[in-house]
Amino acid sequence: MKFLDQAKIFIKSGDGGPGCVSFRREKYIEFGGPNGGDGGKGGSVYIEAVPNLNTLIDFRYAQHFKAPRGEGGKGSQKTGAKGEDIVIKVPIGTEILAEDQETLIVDMIEPGQRFLIAKGGDGGRGNEQFKSSTNQAPRYAEPGWPGEEKWVWLRLKVIADVGLIGMPNAGKSTFLSVVTKARPKIADYPFTTLHPNLGVAWVDGYEMVLADIPGLIEGAHEGVGLGDRFLKHVERCSAFLHLIDATSEDVVKAYKDIRRELELYNDNLKNKPEVVVLNKCDALPQDEVEEKKVALKKACGKKVYAMSAIAKQGIFDCLVAVNKYITRERKNNNEPEAAEVDVVSKPWSPLD
Repeated sequence: MKFLDQAKIFIKSGDGGPGCVSFRREKYIEFGGPNGGDGGKGGSVYIEAVPNLNTLIDFRYAQHFKAPRGEGGKGSQKTGAKGEDIVIKVPIGTEILAEDQETLIVDMIEPGQRFLIAKGGDGGRGNEQFKSSTNQAPRYAEPGWPGEEKWVWLRLKVIADVGLIGMPNAGKSTFLSVVTKARPKIADYPFTTLHPNLGVAWVDGYEMVLADIPGLIEGAHEGVGLGDRFLKHVERCSAFLHLIDATSEDVVKAYKDIRRELELYNDNLKNKPEVVVLNKCDALPQDEVEEKKVALKKACGKKVYAMSAIAKQGIFDCLVAVNKYITRERKNNNEPEAAEVDVVSKPWSPLD
């Protein structure tokens, strides 16, 4: 399924039905009087967050959503039928924005959350409603009230516990494929990952959702590479797992470049917990790994973990470290689901 995280749609609720002008004409009722019924209310439009969606691809092929109008009133004080409501289903984590793309209407972050985005128009009153002592035979009725119409933007922000960040080819997709059942595309050239990938891992009886965020390089906030298009997906993460390619010439610069892009995009991101990991350590001698670990620790001011995702070495320590920053309920069944993850539980001692 193709990933799409932004879409523009048109929404219109139904107009109210018109009231009816009618009079009683029974044979033995001398003074019949008006009996026109009211029009029915137009259908409303709702937005609902559902857990079985993870992309907005459906809105590429359907951009217009219009609820039916209410039926007109009828004689014998019969109210017209109400227009049927329509429900637009979106993934959890979708923001609904006004047409200016800045005004937030609602943030759909809870499963089953439903929001009234456009209320249906009220039905017009029939002539029976206008009867009075001074106007006993009104010959007019109200038209239905118009519904609401608007263009809105849907912007999906992936909800994950941990965001995998780092330069292209730092091994993020490989790491995700090793610790979860996700199967992202992996290749030896930059920008292989073109959209966020999600996976579920289990650590100490806890479920952990990881998101691989693509396209982060120096100048991303200015549109370089894939730009900052996908940075919005890290805003909801509880913590970052920052992967750095141990084979790169300057690991400190690689670390600082990513941190700078995060801060320039959103200053609040610098306060999120972070676990720094030196990846691809199996490709270097141990003394060189230790040297780069020391330099990186001095630059970031925190412990640096060494691992090799492809060799499945040292990955468990990283998951345990980042798991400490995630707050959620412990799953009743502590056994990992067979379809989710197979991680190495033994730490990689030579590089610790």
